[in-house]
Amino acid sequence: MSMLMRAPRECASWFWDLDEYAPPGLQSALKAAAHMVTVLRKYDLLEPQNLQWPWFIPGTGGAPAGTRLQLLTPIDDDQVLKRIQEMRPVSFPDAVAGDVLVAGTGIWLDEDGTRRREYRLVELTVSPEPFGLSAEIALHHDIWGPYDFRGNPHSGVQRRNAPRLVAALKELDDMLGVAAEPGEATYFGRAEGYGVADPEVTDGRGPDLTSQL
Repeated sequence: MSMLMRAPRECASWFWDLDEYAPPGLQSALKAAAHMVTVLRKYDLLEPQNLQWPWFIPGTGGAPAGTRLQLLTPIDDDQVLKRIQEMRPVSFPDAVAGDVLVAGTGIWLDEDGTRRREYRLVELTVSPEPFGLSAEIALHHDIWGPYDFRGNPHSGVQRRNAPRLVAALKELDDMLGVAAEPGEATYFGRAEGYGVADPEVTDGRGPDLTSQL
């Protein structure tokens, strides 16, 4: 298995309410993202490459535009905040940036222990919403659980990858001063503790989810 299947919805996610960590706003969101990235990078889970976000018009709703910014400096560099503000759609001068996705590559290990790099292996999103700062980590691949998306057991793959995720999530809890809450379950799985919950097993196999991939 050298190529990963990616689910269109997350198979597990974790949410942090950061009201006590920092005030709301885009600058705070970028600083929180930078701090979280230091942990994810430590475990080879996320090397940021770009930021992606939608635009919203206060009191009206979403603007028909989304923006992507290649990262040339650290996320919390003042130039990043300035560039985001300068990229506001000309037709929507009152637009504000919505949730910011930090996209990049992460390392996973296949059944032979070979290190492989995957884009958006771990997704980090920070929300600058005025009612409160928050962050989310989401997974879309099957390497974190004991079964692949076809239902085949692959506990060896899980053992090579899941421990780094567990360690990173625990360290993020400690750094942020708040415990992560598991996100909503989807067709592809759900979070349980610091990992992906075991699915229902029939005759030694997990569910075949490939019809929705």
